[in-house]
Amino acid sequence: MGTVAWQKSSFSSGSDGASCVELASSDGTLLLRESDDPARVLTAAPEGLAALIRHVRVAGRS
Repeated sequence: MGTVAWQKSSFSSGSDGASCVELASSDGTLLLRESDDPARVLTAAPEGLAALIRHVRVAGRS
């Protein structure tokens, strides 16, 4: 994984940059990390992450 351009979530709070979810893409795989622990990176297929987001949205409406 070479140079990766991380993007912070628009839902991240605080101006100090702490507690932010960051997302990047590398070779068709999505990368997720917490700004407080940038060395710990989770990988996900785009379809898998989309399914998770749909599930969370539906569960949040219940």
